[in-house]
Amino acid sequence: MATTLGGTVPVERARVSGTPPITLRTRVSYGTGAIANGIKNAAFTTYLLFFYSQIIGVPAGIVSAAVALTLLVDAVADPLIGRWSDLTRSRWGRRHPFIYGAALPTALFFLLAWFPPAGMSDLQMGVWIFVTASLTRVSISAFEIATSAMTPEMTDDYRERTRLFSLRWWFGYAGTYGFTTLCLLTFFAATPEYPRGQLNPDGYPGFAIAGALTILVVILICGIGTHNRIPYLRQAEVRVERTPLLGHLREMGSALRNRAFLSIFGFGVLKYSAIGLYSATNLFFGTYLFELNATQLAILTIDSLVAATIAAPLAPVMSAWIGKRASSMLFAVVGVAIGLSPLLLSYFGWFFVPGDALLVPTLFAIGALYGAMVAISLINTSSMLADVVEDSAVTTGRHEAGIFFAASSFMQQCSTAIGIFLAGRLLVWSDFPAKPAPGQVSEEAVRSLVIHYIPCSIGLWTLGALILLFYPITRAKHEANVAALRAREAEARSLEMDNSALLGPVR
Repeated sequence: MATTLGGTVPVERARVSGTPPITLRTRVSYGTGAIANGIKNAAFTTYLLFFYSQIIGVPAGIVSAAVALTLLVDAVADPLIGRWSDLTRSRWGRRHPFIYGAALPTALFFLLAWFPPAGMSDLQMGVWIFVTASLTRVSISAFEIATSAMTPEMTDDYRERTRLFSLRWWFGYAGTYGFTTLCLLTFFAATPEYPRGQLNPDGYPGFAIAGALTILVVILICGIGTHNRIPYLRQAEVRVERTPLLGHLREMGSALRNRAFLSIFGFGVLKYSAIGLYSATNLFFGTYLFELNATQLAILTIDSLVAATIAAPLAPVMSAWIGKRASSMLFAVVGVAIGLSPLLLSYFGWFFVPGDALLVPTLFAIGALYGAMVAISLINTSSMLADVVEDSAVTTGRHEAGIFFAASSFMQQCSTAIGIFLAGRLLVWSDFPAKPAPGQVSEEAVRSLVIHYIPCSIGLWTLGALILLFYPITRAKHEANVAALRAREAEARSLEMDNSALLGPVR
C-alpha cells in the first residue's frame, strides 16, 4: 500500500537500530544509478540544441525556447514527486517504488526525443521537443529524487555523506563524459563525407538507442543493488487523520523556507544554469572555434573523467579542512575563471590556433583542472543539502529529504532549460546560422558567441557563490542537530515503552 498526496498522512519511523554498514556492492550500485542522469544531461545539454539546429535545421531560438518551457513542468512536478516519495508507504519503502517505476519510462521518452516525425514545421518541432523533453525530465526526476533522498537516510555522518556524494558524482561524470567519449569514437567517427562526425545525421539514431538502453540498465542496477537497505531506511507509517492538498502545500512551504536551503537553492539555480550554458555551447566552440574533429573531442571529453577522479577523494578532504561552504564557493569561482581562459585568449589571438600540436593537450590540461575544481564544489554543495534535512527536522519534526532533493532535481534541470535557453539566445545574438553548409559559419559569428558567453558564464557563477554566503550550517551545528534529533527519538521510544507498560498486554 502507498499513500497519495490527497490520502493518509504518514508519520516517520526512525531507522532500525543495529543498522549494518554499507557494503561496497551497495555503494557501487548506488553510485551506478547516477550514470542515467549523466547520459540524459550529456545528451540534452550538449547534443539536443546542436542536433535540432545544426542537423535538422530548426532555428536555435525555437529549440531553446521549447526546452526552457520544460522548466515550468519541473517546477510543478518535482516538488510533488518529492512530497509523494516522502509520504509513500509500501513493502519496498518510500524510495524504491520510484526507482523501479522510473526505469522504462525514462528510457522510452529519452529515445523518442531523437526521432521526430518527418514533415513537421519548425513550430511543430518545437512542440515535439517540449513534450518529449518534459516527459523524459519528469521520469528521470522520479529516479533522481528518490535516490538522492536515500543519502541522508543511509548515514547521518557529516563526512560520510560527502564520500557517498563523491561516489555518486564520479559515476554521474562517467555517464556524461564516458558515454560521450564512446559515442564520439563510434557513432560520430569521421567519414570522408563528414570529417567532423558530430555533423553526420546517421550517427544520432545509434547514439539515442545506446543512451536509452544504458539508462534502463543502470537504473535497475541501482534499485536492485540498494534493495537490501530498505529495512534500514527511514520509513513512513500511517496515521488515521487525512490532510487536504492545501495542508500538504503548507507543510512543503514551511520546509522550503529554511534559510540554509534557500541559499543552496539560489546558488544551485545559477550554477546549474551556467553548467547547462557551458554544455550547450561547448560543442559549438569545439566545432567552429577550435575546429576539432570527433576524435579530438573524444580526447577532450576524457578530461572530465580525470577531473571527477581527482575530485572524488579531494572533496571530503576539502570539506573537512575549510568547510563545505567555503570549498563550494572557492573552487567554483576559481575553477570557472581557469576554464574560461582558452576562450578569452582565443578572442584576443593569444591562444593556440586550430591544428597546432599543443592545442588539444593544453585544452585537456585546463579542462581537467577546471573540471576537478567545479566537481569539488558540486559534491560539497550536494552534501550540504543533505545536512539541511536534519536542520529542517529540528524545527518541523519531519525528515523531508524527498522535498529537498526534489528541489535539487529542479536545480539540475535548470542546466537543461535555462542553460539551453541562454545558449539559444547567444546563438541568435551572434547571427549563428541553422544547419549551415561547410564554411558558412563566419569568424565574426564565432567571435561574437565567445564575447557574449564569457561574461554570462562568470556572472552566473559569481552571483551564485555570493548567495551561498547566507548558508549557516557548520559541522558543529550539524552535529548538534543530529544529537537533538537522536535525543528526541530516544524520548519518544521511552514514552512509547512506558505507555505500553501501563496498558499491559492486550487480551
